[in-house]
Amino acid sequence: MTLTDSDIQSAMADLPGWEYADGAISKTYEFPQYLAGLAFATAAGTVCEGLGHHPDMTIGYRRVQIALTTHDAGNAVTQKDIDAALAIERIGYP
Repeated sequence: MTLTDSDIQSAMADLPGWEYADGAISKTYEFPQYLAGLAFATAAGTVCEGLGHHPDMTIGYRRVQIALTTHDAGNAVTQKDIDAALAIERIGYP
């Protein structure tokens, strides 16, 4: 079920650093070294796979951007995206 803008904004209160724009929720993580970012991206992908979800990720030099929408909901934001973002936040990062 697609969340309303109000629902998404409420959920964002529990997701520091995450933004809601262009129909997706996203966050950019910064790391001291490239390999730390790569390890984080692998962990985030593994966590999301366990949730049956697949984020869009861009891995760059010391930076990982994660964007979440639910593909089978027409690329809209659903509770599945909020749950995935919360799980990613629990991974921890430098």
